[in-house]
Amino acid sequence: MNTLFIGLAAILILSILFLLFRIQSLVTIVKGSHQKVGMSNKVNGALMLIVPIILLALTVWYSPIAAESFLPEASSEHGLVTDRLFWTSITVVSIMFLITNAGLFWFAYKYQYKEGRQASFFHDNTRLEVFWTIVPAVIMALLVFFGWKAWSDIMVEPPKEAIKVEIMGKQFAWQVRYPGKDKEFGNHDFRLIDDVAGNEFGIDFEDKNSEDDFIARELYIPKGKPVLFKIRARDVLHSVFAPHFRVKMDAVPGMPTQFHFVPTKTTEEMRTELNNPEFNYELACTEICGRGHFAMKFIIVVVEPNEYNKWVAEQTPFLESNPQFKGKGLSDLRKKNLAKKKAEEKSEEQASL
Repeated sequence: MNTLFIGLAAILILSILFLLFRIQSLVTIVKGSHQKVGMSNKVNGALMLIVPIILLALTVWYSPIAAESFLPEASSEHGLVTDRLFWTSITVVSIMFLITNAGLFWFAYKYQYKEGRQASFFHDNTRLEVFWTIVPAVIMALLVFFGWKAWSDIMVEPPKEAIKVEIMGKQFAWQVRYPGKDKEFGNHDFRLIDDVAGNEFGIDFEDKNSEDDFIARELYIPKGKPVLFKIRARDVLHSVFAPHFRVKMDAVPGMPTQFHFVPTKTTEEMRTELNNPEFNYELACTEICGRGHFAMKFIIVVVEPNEYNKWVAEQTPFLESNPQFKGKGLSDLRKKNLAKKKAEEKSEEQASL
């Protein structure tokens, strides 16, 4: 933190010096003192070389410090691809930035105002225009192509053997459901949501596939196996974000989304790699969804496949621990709505009499 303050202080001092020289130049122009303008112009020309060199040196000095706050190597197969694409783009853009800005500052110094010097002028240069149009276009096209290729490879149809996990966002928590032994989720309907009774997912318990579904307080996934996150939101926009896996997908009310990936490091392996016994993978929300947005955190635990299978076998189906929901679903809801409608019609008839 101290090094950050030192760097910011250096930049601030340089900015103040630059403004002082600029103010001096403007004052001399207002006074009509052309002799002082020449001196001020030389100072500004020198600064056009000195300031970029100092800023470049500060960038080189601070980069390793900033790198300490970067995320570690991705813990998923596709994450390695996206990281490689990211750093390739950063490298290309940085090289172009250095070349163009070096030319900009050098020209400002080299061709600073000198009394008696006249600027040369030419109407156009077709070769130069073709060069600076085609070269950036080719570079950008290549970056876009590799980005599209990576996106296409990542967003393919998930394999049939993928382990399914339903993630539902609500203000202000994540809820996680697993399909149980049959590996199929039971149907759900927003009209069946009942927080008081405990049916937060709105599960239709008339559906046989719902009988072995279970709710988890931690999100367990196996290393080296494809995992499919089936994502939805109950109220407002949320966003599923698991940074160490490079997973991010919006949770949209009324529009289910999904994202599949293959984790490559267990939680214990990451703790060893980072030398941090307290480390945990986390699921966060990156969509500002209200006052409690900051609290939307859910622990993800990556384990070996055999340990995952053991954990799944130990889980209790939701219906088994909440037998009051057995057989309750959409038909039950329709009966209630029909009875309510008939009661309303009857009361209207009585009121008309």
